[in-house]
Amino acid sequence: MTKRKQDQPAVRRERRAFSAEFKAAAVRAWEEQREVGVSLAAVARELGVRTDSLRQWARGATTAAGPTGETLSDEVRRLRRENAVLRQEQAFAKKVAVYFAKESR
Repeated sequence: MTKRKQDQPAVRRERRAFSAEFKAAAVRAWEEQREVGVSLAAVARELGVRTDSLRQWARGATTAAGPTGETLSDEVRRLRRENAVLRQEQAFAKKVAVYFAKESR
């Protein structure tokens, strides 16, 4: 790194905000070009974003879709159904325990 002169003010960059659509398109572009053998750095340079940002977006995309391809809303729906079944099973087990407790007296 080069030292800046004391009399020159530091150049501040504005933090850029990218839309979710842009991030998803960037991740898709990297995944498509990765199959051909293009590096992450090359794709990031082409899109004008930092390599770390693109890598983080890709990680977030796999987390959002999950390893099985299940979206978050699908996962929530599935877990709610599973939770309802477990609550019914627990309620049944309590009733059975009460029944056998009364019978054993």
